[in-house]
Amino acid sequence: MPSPAPNPPALKRSTLLALCACVLVAQSMVAAINLLIPQLSSSSLHPSHTEILWTVDAYVIVFASLLVPAGALGDRYGRKGALLTGLALFGAGAATSALASGPALLITGRGISGAGAALITPATLSILMRLAGPEHRAQAMASWTLAIGLGGMAGNLGGGLVGQFLSWRALFALMVPLAALLALAVAVTTPRTDRAPDNHPDPLGTALLTAGLVAVLFGIIEGPAYGWGSPRILVAFAAGALLLAAFVAHALRSRTPLLDPRVFAAPRLRATTLGLATGFFGLFALFYVNSQYLQGVKGYEPARTGVAIVPLIVGMAVMPKLAARWTSYPRLVIGGGLALIGLGLLGASTVDAGTPYAAYACWLLVISAGTGLSMPALTLGVVTSLPADRAGLGSGLGTSAREIGAALGVAVTGTALGSHDGFSQGMGPALRIVALLVLAATAAVVAGYGSGRSRVAAGSARVKSPVG
Repeated sequence: MPSPAPNPPALKRSTLLALCACVLVAQSMVAAINLLIPQLSSSSLHPSHTEILWTVDAYVIVFASLLVPAGALGDRYGRKGALLTGLALFGAGAATSALASGPALLITGRGISGAGAALITPATLSILMRLAGPEHRAQAMASWTLAIGLGGMAGNLGGGLVGQFLSWRALFALMVPLAALLALAVAVTTPRTDRAPDNHPDPLGTALLTAGLVAVLFGIIEGPAYGWGSPRILVAFAAGALLLAAFVAHALRSRTPLLDPRVFAAPRLRATTLGLATGFFGLFALFYVNSQYLQGVKGYEPARTGVAIVPLIVGMAVMPKLAARWTSYPRLVIGGGLALIGLGLLGASTVDAGTPYAAYACWLLVISAGTGLSMPALTLGVVTSLPADRAGLGSGLGTSAREIGAALGVAVTGTALGSHDGFSQGMGPALRIVALLVLAATAAVVAGYGSGRSRVAAGSARVKSPVG
Protein backbone atom coordinates (compact mmCIF):
# COMPACT_ATOMS: atom_id res chain seq x y z
CA MET A 1 0.00 0.00 0.00
CA PRO A 2 1.73 3.25 -1.06
CA SER A 3 2.17 5.88 1.61
CA PRO A 4 0.07 9.02 1.23
CA ALA A 5 1.63 11.95 -0.59
CA PRO A 6 3.10 14.61 1.69
CA ASN A 7 1.17 17.80 2.16
CA PRO A 8 2.14 20.42 -0.45
CA PRO A 9 3.79 23.64 0.76
CA ALA A 10 1.51 26.55 1.55
CA LEU A 11 0.66 29.02 -1.17
CA LYS A 12 2.89 32.09 -0.93
CA ARG A 13 1.94 35.51 -2.21
CA SER A 14 4.91 35.54 -4.60
CA THR A 15 3.74 32.25 -6.10
CA LEU A 16 0.18 33.53 -6.47
CA LEU A 17 1.39 36.68 -8.22
CA ALA A 18 3.66 34.74 -10.60
CA LEU A 19 0.92 32.28 -11.57
CA CYS A 20 -1.68 34.99 -12.04
CA ALA A 21 0.75 37.03 -14.17
CA CYS A 22 1.27 34.00 -16.44
CA VAL A 23 -2.43 33.49 -17.08
CA LEU A 24 -2.98 37.24 -17.52
CA VAL A 25 -0.38 37.41 -20.29
CA ALA A 26 -1.69 34.26 -22.01
CA GLN A 27 -5.25 35.62 -21.99
CA SER A 28 -4.20 39.08 -23.17
CA MET A 29 -3.08 37.75 -26.55
CA VAL A 30 -6.62 36.62 -27.35
CA ALA A 31 -7.84 40.22 -27.55
CA ALA A 32 -4.76 42.32 -28.33
CA ILE A 33 -4.54 41.35 -31.98
CA ASN A 34 -8.05 42.64 -32.73
CA LEU A 35 -7.00 46.28 -32.37
CA LEU A 36 -4.07 45.75 -34.77
CA ILE A 37 -6.13 44.49 -37.71
CA PRO A 38 -6.08 47.85 -39.58
CA GLN A 39 -2.30 48.10 -39.23
CA LEU A 40 -1.78 44.48 -40.26
CA SER A 41 -4.03 44.89 -43.30
CA SER A 42 -1.88 47.75 -44.64
CA SER A 43 1.47 46.24 -43.64
CA SER A 44 4.24 45.03 -45.95
CA LEU A 45 3.03 41.45 -45.49
CA HIS A 46 -0.03 42.28 -47.66
CA PRO A 47 -2.24 39.64 -45.99
CA SER A 48 -5.52 38.67 -47.62
CA HIS A 49 -8.81 38.90 -45.75
CA THR A 50 -8.66 35.15 -45.03
CA GLU A 51 -5.08 35.43 -43.76
CA ILE A 52 -6.12 38.25 -41.42
CA LEU A 53 -8.89 36.03 -40.06
CA TRP A 54 -6.44 33.20 -39.46
CA THR A 55 -3.96 35.55 -37.79
CA VAL A 56 -6.67 36.42 -35.29
CA ASP A 57 -8.17 32.95 -34.95
CA ALA A 58 -5.14 30.61 -35.00
CA TYR A 59 -4.27 31.46 -31.39
CA VAL A 60 -7.81 30.89 -30.11
CA ILE A 61 -8.40 27.67 -32.05
CA VAL A 62 -5.14 26.02 -30.94
CA PHE A 63 -5.47 27.39 -27.40
CA ALA A 64 -9.02 26.13 -26.85
CA SER A 65 -8.54 22.81 -28.63
CA LEU A 66 -5.50 21.73 -26.59
CA LEU A 67 -6.65 22.80 -23.11
CA VAL A 68 -8.05 19.46 -21.94
CA PRO A 69 -5.12 17.27 -23.10
CA ALA A 70 -2.63 19.93 -21.92
CA GLY A 71 -4.20 19.87 -18.44
CA ALA A 72 -4.04 16.07 -18.35
CA LEU A 73 -0.41 16.20 -19.51
CA GLY A 74 0.48 18.47 -16.61
CA ASP A 75 -1.27 16.16 -14.13
CA ARG A 76 0.78 13.19 -15.29
CA TYR A 77 4.22 14.64 -15.99
CA GLY A 78 4.33 17.66 -13.69
CA ARG A 79 2.41 20.91 -13.60
CA LYS A 80 5.40 23.19 -13.06
CA GLY A 81 7.19 21.56 -15.99
CA ALA A 82 4.10 21.99 -18.14
CA LEU A 83 3.90 25.66 -17.17
CA LEU A 84 7.56 26.32 -18.00
CA THR A 85 7.22 24.47 -21.30
CA GLY A 86 4.13 26.52 -22.09
CA LEU A 87 5.97 29.78 -21.43
CA ALA A 88 8.82 28.64 -23.70
CA LEU A 89 6.37 27.82 -26.51
CA PHE A 90 4.51 31.09 -25.95
CA GLY A 91 7.75 33.07 -26.29
CA ALA A 92 8.93 31.07 -29.30
CA GLY A 93 5.62 31.65 -31.08
CA ALA A 94 5.78 35.38 -30.32
CA ALA A 95 9.32 35.57 -31.70
CA THR A 96 8.21 33.75 -34.86
CA SER A 97 5.35 36.21 -35.35
CA ALA A 98 7.55 39.24 -34.67
CA LEU A 99 10.09 38.16 -37.30
CA ALA A 100 7.53 36.86 -39.82
CA SER A 101 8.36 37.61 -43.45
CA GLY A 102 4.94 36.54 -44.67
CA PRO A 103 1.40 35.82 -43.45
CA ALA A 104 1.99 32.04 -43.22
CA LEU A 105 4.82 32.48 -40.72
CA LEU A 106 2.81 35.02 -38.74
CA ILE A 107 -0.09 32.57 -38.47
CA THR A 108 2.28 29.73 -37.53
CA GLY A 109 3.72 31.83 -34.72
CA ARG A 110 0.23 32.59 -33.42
CA GLY A 111 -0.55 28.86 -33.37
CA ILE A 112 2.66 28.03 -31.48
CA SER A 113 1.85 30.72 -28.89
CA GLY A 114 -1.67 29.29 -28.59
CA ALA A 115 -0.21 25.85 -27.82
CA GLY A 116 1.91 27.47 -25.13
CA ALA A 117 -1.13 29.21 -23.65
CA ALA A 118 -2.94 25.85 -23.55
CA LEU A 119 -0.20 24.50 -21.28
CA ILE A 120 0.03 27.68 -19.18
CA THR A 121 -3.62 28.17 -18.24
CA PRO A 122 -4.61 24.79 -16.71
CA ALA A 123 -1.20 24.41 -15.09
CA THR A 124 -1.51 27.70 -13.20
CA LEU A 125 -4.96 26.86 -11.87
CA SER A 126 -4.14 23.28 -10.91
CA ILE A 127 -0.98 24.43 -9.06
CA LEU A 128 -3.09 26.94 -7.15
CA MET A 129 -5.59 24.21 -6.29
CA ARG A 130 -2.80 22.00 -4.91
CA LEU A 131 -1.06 24.73 -2.91
CA ALA A 132 -4.06 26.61 -1.51
CA GLY A 133 -5.67 24.82 1.42
CA PRO A 134 -9.45 24.32 1.44
CA GLU A 135 -9.92 27.47 3.48
CA HIS A 136 -8.00 29.61 0.96
CA ARG A 137 -9.17 28.15 -2.34
CA ALA A 138 -12.03 30.57 -2.82
CA GLN A 139 -9.66 33.55 -2.49
CA ALA A 140 -7.11 31.89 -4.82
CA MET A 141 -9.84 31.27 -7.41
CA ALA A 142 -10.93 34.90 -7.11
CA SER A 143 -7.37 36.09 -7.82
CA TRP A 144 -6.97 33.71 -10.76
CA THR A 145 -10.33 34.76 -12.22
CA LEU A 146 -9.39 38.41 -11.82
CA ALA A 147 -6.19 37.69 -13.75
CA ILE A 148 -8.25 36.20 -16.60
CA GLY A 149 -10.39 39.34 -16.70
CA LEU A 150 -7.39 41.63 -16.46
CA GLY A 151 -5.86 39.71 -19.36
CA GLY A 152 -8.76 40.76 -21.56
CA MET A 153 -8.39 44.36 -20.41
CA ALA A 154 -4.60 44.30 -20.86
CA GLY A 155 -5.04 42.90 -24.37
CA ASN A 156 -7.41 45.69 -25.34
CA LEU A 157 -5.25 48.39 -23.75
CA GLY A 158 -1.94 46.99 -25.05
CA GLY A 159 -3.29 46.42 -28.54
CA GLY A 160 -4.67 49.94 -28.63
CA LEU A 161 -1.41 51.54 -27.48
CA VAL A 162 0.70 49.48 -29.89
CA GLY A 163 -1.73 50.16 -32.74
CA GLN A 164 -1.47 53.91 -32.21
CA PHE A 165 2.19 54.41 -31.29
CA LEU A 166 4.21 51.36 -32.41
CA SER A 167 4.45 48.72 -35.13
CA TRP A 168 2.39 45.53 -34.87
CA ARG A 169 5.69 43.62 -34.62
CA ALA A 170 6.37 45.36 -31.32
CA LEU A 171 3.44 43.57 -29.66
CA PHE A 172 4.95 40.16 -30.39
CA ALA A 173 8.53 41.28 -29.72
CA LEU A 174 7.56 42.49 -26.24
CA MET A 175 6.11 39.06 -25.41
CA VAL A 176 9.49 37.33 -25.80
CA PRO A 177 11.36 38.92 -22.85
CA LEU A 178 8.10 38.98 -20.88
CA ALA A 179 7.74 35.19 -21.28
CA ALA A 180 11.37 34.74 -20.19
CA LEU A 181 10.81 36.94 -17.13
CA LEU A 182 7.70 34.99 -16.17
CA ALA A 183 9.55 31.68 -16.58
CA LEU A 184 12.26 32.95 -14.21
CA ALA A 185 9.62 34.06 -11.69
CA VAL A 186 7.92 30.64 -11.85
CA ALA A 187 11.23 28.80 -11.49
CA VAL A 188 12.11 30.81 -8.37
CA THR A 189 8.73 31.09 -6.62
CA THR A 190 6.71 28.00 -7.56
CA PRO A 191 7.29 24.61 -5.93
CA ARG A 192 6.69 21.35 -7.72
CA THR A 193 3.44 19.58 -6.86
CA ASP A 194 2.78 15.86 -6.74
CA ARG A 195 2.13 14.14 -10.05
CA ALA A 196 -0.53 11.60 -10.97
CA PRO A 197 1.48 8.78 -12.59
CA ASP A 198 -1.59 6.52 -12.61
CA ASN A 199 -3.24 8.84 -15.14
CA HIS A 200 -2.15 7.06 -18.30
CA PRO A 201 -1.79 8.86 -21.64
CA ASP A 202 -4.60 8.40 -24.12
CA PRO A 203 -3.10 9.26 -27.55
CA LEU A 204 -6.15 8.20 -29.56
CA GLY A 205 -8.57 10.04 -27.27
CA THR A 206 -6.37 13.13 -27.34
CA ALA A 207 -6.23 13.10 -31.15
CA LEU A 208 -10.00 12.60 -31.52
CA LEU A 209 -10.92 15.30 -28.98
CA THR A 210 -8.41 17.83 -30.32
CA ALA A 211 -9.39 17.29 -33.96
CA GLY A 212 -13.10 17.45 -33.08
CA LEU A 213 -12.70 20.72 -31.17
CA VAL A 214 -10.60 22.23 -33.96
CA ALA A 215 -13.34 21.43 -36.48
CA VAL A 216 -16.15 22.78 -34.27
CA LEU A 217 -14.24 25.94 -33.36
CA PHE A 218 -13.37 26.54 -37.01
CA GLY A 219 -17.06 26.34 -37.85
CA ILE A 220 -18.05 28.67 -35.02
CA ILE A 221 -15.36 31.28 -35.66
CA GLU A 222 -15.47 31.28 -39.45
CA GLY A 223 -19.26 30.86 -39.78
CA PRO A 224 -20.04 34.59 -39.93
CA ALA A 225 -17.35 35.15 -42.59
CA TYR A 226 -18.19 32.27 -44.93
CA GLY A 227 -21.90 31.93 -44.15
CA TRP A 228 -23.44 29.34 -41.84
CA GLY A 229 -24.81 27.37 -44.80
CA SER A 230 -21.60 27.33 -46.82
CA PRO A 231 -20.16 23.88 -47.65
CA ARG A 232 -16.91 24.37 -45.71
CA ILE A 233 -18.75 25.36 -42.52
CA LEU A 234 -21.25 22.50 -42.79
CA VAL A 235 -18.38 20.06 -43.41
CA ALA A 236 -16.51 21.47 -40.40
CA PHE A 237 -19.49 20.99 -38.08
CA ALA A 238 -20.21 17.51 -39.47
CA ALA A 239 -16.58 16.46 -39.07
CA GLY A 240 -16.47 17.92 -35.56
CA ALA A 241 -19.63 16.05 -34.56
CA LEU A 242 -18.32 12.74 -35.93
CA LEU A 243 -14.92 13.15 -34.28
CA LEU A 244 -16.41 14.08 -30.91
CA ALA A 245 -18.85 11.16 -31.14
CA ALA A 246 -15.89 8.88 -31.88
CA PHE A 247 -14.09 10.34 -28.86
CA VAL A 248 -17.07 9.60 -26.60
CA ALA A 249 -17.34 6.03 -27.92
CA HIS A 250 -13.61 5.48 -27.42
CA ALA A 251 -13.66 7.00 -23.90
CA LEU A 252 -16.56 4.80 -22.80
CA ARG A 253 -14.66 1.68 -23.90
CA SER A 254 -11.22 2.71 -22.65
CA ARG A 255 -9.94 1.68 -19.20
CA THR A 256 -7.86 4.89 -19.01
CA PRO A 257 -9.70 7.61 -20.98
CA LEU A 258 -8.45 11.17 -21.29
CA LEU A 259 -11.86 12.34 -20.05
CA ASP A 260 -14.66 9.99 -19.08
CA PRO A 261 -17.90 11.46 -20.51
CA ARG A 262 -19.80 10.02 -17.55
CA VAL A 263 -18.49 12.82 -15.34
CA PHE A 264 -21.17 14.98 -16.97
CA ALA A 265 -23.80 12.85 -15.27
CA ALA A 266 -23.19 15.17 -12.29
CA PRO A 267 -25.73 18.02 -12.67
CA ARG A 268 -23.47 20.58 -11.01
CA LEU A 269 -20.58 19.87 -13.37
CA ARG A 270 -22.90 20.38 -16.33
CA ALA A 271 -24.28 23.55 -14.77
CA THR A 272 -20.91 25.10 -13.89
CA THR A 273 -19.47 24.27 -17.31
CA LEU A 274 -22.47 25.89 -18.99
CA GLY A 275 -22.15 28.85 -16.61
CA LEU A 276 -18.51 29.48 -17.56
CA ALA A 277 -19.37 29.31 -21.25
CA THR A 278 -22.32 31.66 -20.70
CA GLY A 279 -20.30 34.30 -18.86
CA PHE A 280 -17.61 34.44 -21.53
CA PHE A 281 -20.24 34.31 -24.26
CA GLY A 282 -21.60 37.62 -22.98
CA LEU A 283 -18.22 39.13 -22.14
CA PHE A 284 -16.66 38.52 -25.57
CA ALA A 285 -19.77 39.70 -27.34
CA LEU A 286 -19.16 42.98 -25.53
CA PHE A 287 -15.46 42.96 -26.45
CA TYR A 288 -16.42 42.42 -30.10
CA VAL A 289 -18.66 45.49 -30.31
CA ASN A 290 -16.76 47.69 -27.85
CA SER A 291 -13.88 48.77 -30.09
CA GLN A 292 -16.19 49.22 -33.08
CA TYR A 293 -18.59 51.34 -31.05
CA LEU A 294 -15.95 53.51 -29.42
CA GLN A 295 -13.83 53.96 -32.56
CA GLY A 296 -16.41 53.84 -35.33
CA VAL A 297 -19.36 55.51 -33.60
CA LYS A 298 -17.80 57.66 -30.87
CA GLY A 299 -14.65 58.49 -32.86
CA TYR A 300 -12.12 57.43 -30.20
CA GLU A 301 -8.49 56.76 -31.12
CA PRO A 302 -7.10 53.21 -30.50
CA ALA A 303 -5.29 54.08 -27.27
CA ARG A 304 -8.32 55.89 -25.85
CA THR A 305 -10.47 52.91 -26.85
CA GLY A 306 -8.22 50.62 -24.82
CA VAL A 307 -8.47 52.87 -21.77
CA ALA A 308 -12.23 53.32 -22.11
CA ILE A 309 -12.95 49.69 -21.26
CA VAL A 310 -11.07 49.92 -17.94
CA PRO A 311 -14.34 50.15 -15.91
CA LEU A 312 -14.67 46.42 -16.54
CA ILE A 313 -11.76 45.93 -14.12
CA VAL A 314 -13.58 47.48 -11.16
CA GLY A 315 -16.22 44.83 -10.59
CA MET A 316 -13.79 42.02 -11.40
CA ALA A 317 -11.46 43.32 -8.68
CA VAL A 318 -14.04 44.13 -5.99
CA MET A 319 -16.78 41.51 -6.33
CA PRO A 320 -14.67 38.32 -5.94
CA LYS A 321 -13.71 39.43 -2.43
CA LEU A 322 -17.38 39.77 -1.55
CA ALA A 323 -18.30 36.54 -3.32
CA ALA A 324 -15.68 34.67 -1.27
CA ARG A 325 -17.75 35.50 1.84
CA TRP A 326 -20.85 33.93 0.30
CA THR A 327 -19.37 30.57 -0.66
CA SER A 328 -22.14 28.79 1.24
CA TYR A 329 -24.64 30.14 -1.30
CA PRO A 330 -23.07 29.24 -4.68
CA ARG A 331 -26.40 29.07 -6.48
CA LEU A 332 -27.26 32.64 -5.49
CA VAL A 333 -23.77 33.93 -6.30
CA ILE A 334 -23.64 32.22 -9.70
CA GLY A 335 -27.20 33.03 -10.73
CA GLY A 336 -26.97 36.63 -9.57
CA GLY A 337 -23.65 37.20 -11.31
CA LEU A 338 -24.73 35.75 -14.65
CA ALA A 339 -28.01 37.69 -14.48
CA LEU A 340 -26.04 40.92 -14.00
CA ILE A 341 -24.03 40.15 -17.14
CA GLY A 342 -27.26 39.71 -19.11
CA LEU A 343 -28.86 42.84 -17.67
CA GLY A 344 -25.69 44.86 -18.32
CA LEU A 345 -25.71 43.76 -21.96
CA LEU A 346 -29.35 44.78 -22.25
CA GLY A 347 -28.41 48.21 -20.92
CA ALA A 348 -25.43 48.48 -23.28
CA SER A 349 -27.75 47.69 -26.20
CA THR A 350 -29.46 51.07 -25.69
CA VAL A 351 -26.38 53.24 -26.35
CA ASP A 352 -25.81 55.21 -29.55
CA ALA A 353 -23.60 58.00 -30.85
CA GLY A 354 -25.19 60.53 -28.51
CA THR A 355 -24.86 58.46 -25.33
CA PRO A 356 -22.39 60.02 -22.85
CA TYR A 357 -19.41 57.80 -22.11
CA ALA A 358 -20.32 57.87 -18.39
CA ALA A 359 -23.62 56.13 -19.14
CA TYR A 360 -21.88 53.48 -21.22
CA ALA A 361 -19.31 53.00 -18.44
CA CYS A 362 -22.13 52.32 -15.96
CA TRP A 363 -23.27 49.34 -18.03
CA LEU A 364 -19.66 48.14 -18.20
CA LEU A 365 -19.60 48.25 -14.39
CA VAL A 366 -22.76 46.12 -14.18
CA ILE A 367 -21.25 43.50 -16.51
CA SER A 368 -17.99 43.66 -14.56
CA ALA A 369 -19.78 43.11 -11.24
CA GLY A 370 -21.58 40.08 -12.64
CA THR A 371 -18.35 38.61 -13.96
CA GLY A 372 -16.51 39.15 -10.69
CA LEU A 373 -19.37 37.64 -8.71
CA SER A 374 -19.97 34.47 -10.71
CA MET A 375 -16.68 33.39 -12.30
CA PRO A 376 -14.70 32.34 -9.17
CA ALA A 377 -17.55 30.13 -7.94
CA LEU A 378 -18.03 28.61 -11.38
CA THR A 379 -14.30 27.96 -11.78
CA LEU A 380 -14.10 26.31 -8.39
CA GLY A 381 -17.19 24.26 -9.14
CA VAL A 382 -15.70 22.76 -12.31
CA VAL A 383 -12.25 22.06 -10.87
CA THR A 384 -13.53 20.45 -7.66
CA SER A 385 -15.92 18.22 -9.59
CA LEU A 386 -12.96 15.99 -10.52
CA PRO A 387 -10.57 14.18 -8.17
CA ALA A 388 -7.69 16.24 -6.79
CA ASP A 389 -5.09 14.41 -8.87
CA ARG A 390 -6.96 15.55 -12.00
CA ALA A 391 -6.98 19.25 -11.17
CA GLY A 392 -5.19 20.04 -14.43
CA LEU A 393 -7.78 18.18 -16.45
CA GLY A 394 -10.57 19.98 -14.56
CA SER A 395 -9.03 23.39 -15.11
CA GLY A 396 -8.52 22.56 -18.79
CA LEU A 397 -12.17 21.58 -19.06
CA GLY A 398 -13.30 24.83 -17.42
CA THR A 399 -11.06 26.98 -19.59
CA SER A 400 -12.24 25.13 -22.71
CA ALA A 401 -15.79 26.08 -21.76
CA ARG A 402 -14.69 29.72 -21.44
CA GLU A 403 -12.97 29.80 -24.82
CA ILE A 404 -15.79 28.03 -26.64
CA GLY A 405 -18.25 30.45 -25.03
CA ALA A 406 -16.07 33.37 -26.11
CA ALA A 407 -15.92 32.09 -29.69
CA LEU A 408 -19.69 31.65 -29.76
CA GLY A 409 -20.19 35.16 -28.37
CA VAL A 410 -18.15 36.68 -31.18
CA ALA A 411 -19.81 34.48 -33.81
CA VAL A 412 -23.38 35.18 -32.72
CA THR A 413 -22.72 38.91 -32.40
CA GLY A 414 -20.98 39.08 -35.76
CA THR A 415 -23.82 37.23 -37.45
CA ALA A 416 -26.45 39.47 -35.86
CA LEU A 417 -24.53 42.59 -36.90
CA GLY A 418 -24.22 41.29 -40.45
CA SER A 419 -27.98 41.13 -40.84
CA HIS A 420 -28.30 44.93 -40.46
CA ASP A 421 -27.24 47.87 -42.61
CA GLY A 422 -24.25 49.22 -40.75
CA PHE A 423 -22.84 48.78 -37.27
CA SER A 424 -24.88 51.58 -35.68
CA GLN A 425 -28.16 49.92 -36.68
CA GLY A 426 -27.02 46.43 -35.71
CA MET A 427 -25.27 46.91 -32.36
CA GLY A 428 -28.43 47.27 -30.27
CA PRO A 429 -30.29 44.25 -31.72
CA ALA A 430 -27.12 42.13 -31.59
CA LEU A 431 -26.49 42.85 -27.91
CA ARG A 432 -30.15 42.24 -27.09
CA ILE A 433 -29.98 38.80 -28.70
CA VAL A 434 -26.83 37.99 -26.72
CA ALA A 435 -28.36 39.33 -23.49
CA LEU A 436 -31.50 37.22 -23.86
CA LEU A 437 -29.42 34.12 -24.57
CA VAL A 438 -27.32 34.84 -21.46
CA LEU A 439 -30.44 35.21 -19.30
CA ALA A 440 -31.98 32.02 -20.70
CA ALA A 441 -28.76 30.10 -20.07
CA THR A 442 -28.60 31.59 -16.56
CA ALA A 443 -31.99 30.07 -15.77
CA ALA A 444 -30.70 26.68 -16.98
CA VAL A 445 -27.53 27.00 -14.89
CA VAL A 446 -29.48 27.88 -11.73
CA ALA A 447 -31.93 25.02 -12.29
CA GLY A 448 -29.13 22.56 -12.94
CA TYR A 449 -27.01 23.65 -9.99
CA GLY A 450 -29.68 22.59 -7.51
CA SER A 451 -31.48 24.32 -4.71
CA GLY A 452 -30.80 25.08 -1.12
CA ARG A 453 -27.79 26.21 0.82
CA SER A 454 -24.56 24.33 0.12
CA ARG A 455 -23.18 22.63 3.22
CA VAL A 456 -19.78 22.14 1.68
CA ALA A 457 -17.17 24.83 2.07
CA ALA A 458 -15.69 26.19 -1.11
CA GLY A 459 -12.66 24.28 -2.16
CA SER A 460 -13.58 21.06 -0.39
CA ALA A 461 -16.59 20.07 -2.45
CA ARG A 462 -16.26 16.87 -4.39
CA VAL A 463 -18.51 15.26 -6.96
CA LYS A 464 -17.97 11.51 -7.27
CA SER A 465 -16.43 10.80 -10.62
CA PRO A 466 -15.57 7.67 -12.54
CA VAL A 467 -12.43 9.35 -13.84
CA GLY A 468 -9.03 8.05 -12.78
